[in-house]
Amino acid sequence: MIFNMERETLPREELEALQLNRLQNLCERVYANVPFYRQRFDEAGITPGDIHTLEDIKHLPFTEKQDLRDNYPFGLFAVPKENIVRIHASSGTTGKATVVGYTARDLDSWATLMARSLSAAGITRSDLIHNAYGYGLFTGGLGAHYGAEKLGATVIPMSGGATKRQVHLMHDFGATAITCTPSYALHLYEVGLDEGIDMRNEPLRIGVFGAEPWTDAMREDIEEKMGISAVNVYGLSEVMGPGVSIECAEAKCGMHIFEDHFLPEIIDPVTGEVLKPGETGELVLTTLTKEGVPLIRYRTRDITALDYTPCRCGRTHVRMRRVMGRSDDMLIILGVNVFSSQIESILVETDGLSPHYQIVISRDGTLDSLEVRVEISETLIADGAVRNLQQLESRIQKTIKEYLGVSANVRLVEPRSIQRSEGKAKRVLDLRTQQ
Repeated sequence: MIFNMERETLPREELEALQLNRLQNLCERVYANVPFYRQRFDEAGITPGDIHTLEDIKHLPFTEKQDLRDNYPFGLFAVPKENIVRIHASSGTTGKATVVGYTARDLDSWATLMARSLSAAGITRSDLIHNAYGYGLFTGGLGAHYGAEKLGATVIPMSGGATKRQVHLMHDFGATAITCTPSYALHLYEVGLDEGIDMRNEPLRIGVFGAEPWTDAMREDIEEKMGISAVNVYGLSEVMGPGVSIECAEAKCGMHIFEDHFLPEIIDPVTGEVLKPGETGELVLTTLTKEGVPLIRYRTRDITALDYTPCRCGRTHVRMRRVMGRSDDMLIILGVNVFSSQIESILVETDGLSPHYQIVISRDGTLDSLEVRVEISETLIADGAVRNLQQLESRIQKTIKEYLGVSANVRLVEPRSIQRSEGKAKRVLDLRTQQ
């Protein structure tokens, strides 16, 4: 179902005309109200009046996460603080928190975009949504919550934690949809089995998962175990929160970016050069309608590509491919670029393994060492195939070497021995900075 038929199916020519008008207005607003952008525009020798086409955006300066930290807490606000009705912030574990403020109109736009997203996933006002994204300063919980209410669905504001209680409430209330991270969905499934609740026998039919990278193989695993349709949603707190883009239930072939609110680009993460449609690089987003903290050419660091070909769902908004990693989190092992999602694809497609793993990077003298710890499945134990674990480890090591060009020590561990997360799963443990 399309939530807003008029906007989500705009012909490309009309959509780009709307984008240009909003981009021009955005440049005028930030130049007048945000000293940071006025200085950046002046340094680049450009004025808002120089933006005549969408292609002119390449002349505008980039914005990076460090810019938000350098202007902590309210330096990038474009409206008086009395016009801000809500503030969200990152955890700030690697530096100062990134702070984002929302006007009442921003919150209404966000709720509308999340309603679009849930609708694209196949959720209707008749659904009961179990929302297990974290509430609070994290944008996930409240973003999904207000989107569900905007859609007219019933929402259970569960947040994270208390996993046993969650599976019982899902069962007792008869939840038909769930929103959380994909790794937590699998954790709920496992705990459900422990509690005598098999998700495949529940009314649950749709899962909207995001906030961490996951693969199509992991999607298939979730869908098979839980008996649901699993849909990928994308967002980031600095730009808005969840609801920047989402897969449509009809195609599940890339996430539609809501281009009437966000102008996307793909750049070379090293040179900053804008790449052609279909080329893989770093996603850059410009917020066309945000009032509180509008961002121009925000470097997300997420690696993806844009697909402008028509989608059978009828939406005309461009699709971004599943995020394969981050330019700032890319692992460099002995000079080889590796993304954790590439390793995950190999593991999930290997029979006898669970989708729970951890990548540990350390340094042996002057050389990097890569270890992949992955749980074997309960089925493998039940089948009595544990004695062949060494052969399985060798086979996985060979596959990683062949496909990624890097040597890894694979260690198979017991089921449920890798710590579960109730939020974003911590897949990579880099010990090199501690040695």
